[in-house]
Amino acid sequence: MENFCFYVVEKGVKRISILNSIKERRSIHTFKEREVDWNILKEIFTYGTYAPTHYMKESWKIKLYQRNGKTDFIDKIIASYQRIGMIKNDRTEKTLKMIESMKRFLLSIPHHAVIYYEKPEDPIRNEEEYASVCAFIQNAQLAAWEYGVGMLWTITPYMHDPGFLNELGLEHDKVKIAAVLQIGYPKKVPQDKGRTPIEEKMEVIE
Repeated sequence: MENFCFYVVEKGVKRISILNSIKERRSIHTFKEREVDWNILKEIFTYGTYAPTHYMKESWKIKLYQRNGKTDFIDKIIASYQRIGMIKNDRTEKTLKMIESMKRFLLSIPHHAVIYYEKPEDPIRNEEEYASVCAFIQNAQLAAWEYGVGMLWTITPYMHDPGFLNELGLEHDKVKIAAVLQIGYPKKVPQDKGRTPIEEKMEVIE
């Protein structure tokens, strides 16, 4: 039996299959220049908050970078890559071209969302919070897809750079970045690559 949610459209009510959304969503790598309206972004992340959350902690927090805010954010990314040795810290033509290309690509993405949470000292509680924040991210991705908005869930080296967190105004010893989401309207939607049959991943013990 399919699960459905409903929303009102211009000439009636449209039925949406949650199961179809799960299968049809894609990770988006190229975006149109058009920004996503703030009210739509707010709706998307509001749906995200209905993720399972231990003790109703709702630990997820978001820093959303867009428009002029992207420039400083991207400069911090480049500085982090240089600090951790992924980009040479020199002024050669090759390095400068690489930096310029990276900046141009990142600036072309309409929105960057840093998703983070405060780490509990208890390692078990920390795992609970991290799992909950990841569920929040997936809920947001599915909600975004219904609005025609694409996301790319990125896990990048700069997320683990204490200097990068400090530059964002986050205490690196108290906070963990779970993901950086790239957000916008898809320029190209990848084809379905299929999935491994679940029978190959599941062991049944009777």
